[in-house]
Amino acid sequence: MVLFAHVANNLGVSYGASGGSGLVSLEYMFQGESAHAAAAPWRGKSALDAVELMDVGWNFRREHLRLATRIHNVITNGGDQPNVVPPNAASWYYYREMDYDHIMNLWKIGDNMATAAALMTDTKWTSRVLGTAWPGYFNEPIAEAMDANIRKVGLPEWSPEDQTLAKALQKELNVPVNGLATRIPPLRPPAAERTEGEGEGFGPQPTGGPSDDIGDVSWNVPTVTLRYPSNIPGGPGHNWANGIAMATPIAHKGVVAGAKVQAMTMLDILLHPELVDKAWDYFRNVQTKTVKYKSLLRPDDKPAIWLNQKIMEEYRPRMKALYYDPSKYNTYLEQLGITYPTVR
Repeated sequence: MVLFAHVANNLGVSYGASGGSGLVSLEYMFQGESAHAAAAPWRGKSALDAVELMDVGWNFRREHLRLATRIHNVITNGGDQPNVVPPNAASWYYYREMDYDHIMNLWKIGDNMATAAALMTDTKWTSRVLGTAWPGYFNEPIAEAMDANIRKVGLPEWSPEDQTLAKALQKELNVPVNGLATRIPPLRPPAAERTEGEGEGFGPQPTGGPSDDIGDVSWNVPTVTLRYPSNIPGGPGHNWANGIAMATPIAHKGVVAGAKVQAMTMLDILLHPELVDKAWDYFRNVQTKTVKYKSLLRPDDKPAIWLNQKIMEEYRPRMKALYYDPSKYNTYLEQLGITYPTVR
């Protein structure tokens, strides 16, 4: 069994198809030839032109853009001055879809576009996989056991200060000012069975959402994801607003509640062999009865460990000065000199 966890603004768990997307993250690298852009531009072969033509191609494939999210970062080398035809350029795409075959189809279309762009510019191209993920599919028997534990643990007791901070942030974001969650939602069914308004923006027919490699895990072993309440409702996700709660009692209370649920569910798995049998029966005879896992990674793909190297080399030493020192301070907010809650 695998018990995964993800920060959220309430306690919750779901089963079946998650409604999230699968993806393949690909970088296309074009190679051309530099030249003086004023004296002899005709001698150059612009890799940047190839990147832009590939981008134009995707813009005209609008029927695929609903789920083929484009993360378009242009990187030029050797032509980083306006008076030089750029010989090297790269573009980064996320191809998102709801199953393996559709993801592979987007990949094929992308490769065809790269070939076409290279032919139009007399350049060459290569690509490398930066990451992949299957859509998640979660185990009903384990989810039911976890949901029972969620109701035993219950939500944290939020203080007036916690609610004050939450409502102040929601006001800043121009979202409903409801404060922190005080009611646990029902066990969430598969995305395709939800009614309008349920879940995290998914209607009755799932149209895609976040991607995570826990999806790959979920197709190899019975898996669930616990959502635990360490964040403030209303944030857009992957945004400064979603980092506000992390150093506060809100996050601490939420993660402790989540840890209790995880521990109780682990005990259920260890102490009740029939739960394990039910989980594997669901995995083999429901989840993977007709759909079989095939990795999106190719044999020669390597992990993209270089992606954040420069950022971490710059910021890790600066971060160390802000590490929490529990030998001197009772809380991290105390170390930072922040009064809780700080609002306008």
